[in-house]
Amino acid sequence: MIQLINDDCLNTLPKITDKSVDLIITSPPYDNLRDYNGSCFWDFEFFKKIANQLQRILKDGGVIVWIVNDATINGSKTGTSFKQALYFKEIGLNFHDTMIWQKETFTAVGSIKTRYAPVFEYMFILSSGKPKTFNPKKDRKNIHANRKIHGTIRQKNGKTKRVSSFGNNIKEYGIRFNVWKINSEKSNKTNHPAVFPLKLVQDHVETWSNENDVILDCFMGSGTTGVACKNTNRKFIGIEKDQKYFEVAKQRIEGTLI
Repeated sequence: MIQLINDDCLNTLPKITDKSVDLIITSPPYDNLRDYNGSCFWDFEFFKKIANQLQRILKDGGVIVWIVNDATINGSKTGTSFKQALYFKEIGLNFHDTMIWQKETFTAVGSIKTRYAPVFEYMFILSSGKPKTFNPKKDRKNIHANRKIHGTIRQKNGKTKRVSSFGNNIKEYGIRFNVWKINSEKSNKTNHPAVFPLKLVQDHVETWSNENDVILDCFMGSGTTGVACKNTNRKFIGIEKDQKYFEVAKQRIEGTLI
């Protein structure tokens, strides 16, 4: 099932059944860093309306991957990204993790005259209770593969005890850390100003959901989440307000535009 909707998400989200979505992956138009053909209005009150709807439609154990960043205004980061994450927590979701998407290079946002070059975006993981699905990527090569595991962990009373896996062999590959180094999208025909790498989205889809689960992207943009869902046999609901980007997303998901 692939359902694509060309409308404002605040018109569409209220029509979605309570607790019917397994995973939400999206990147909102944070801090108006892009104009999106003039189709977007975004402030914190608008965000809260969206967040309340997402909390309502998320299944118990479901996950939201909220990919955001902050603008720099008058020399100061806005901090709206964390303000949003904390609001999700305020309305009853778990602030499960703060993940980082590390890009390969400076993205020209901000000033390198007064700060280090920004090369990352936040990927906040919010969940309705404990995540019901976690299929971790195990592609981090261990430099100590085939050696024995050793070491201790410190307890609350200050004493230490052996790790539970003490003496086991270290496997060749371990679970990926929560900083994902994935190159930005360089070659696409979408003309969308903020296209996410397919690998970034598809890795999240596979991590937090299973085949036939329902995935939502309420700011569908160029349709990358839909492509990832089609590739991995997930059901997809995509909402995009801008007519131009909606047509691009539709073509990409149908396989007629790379």
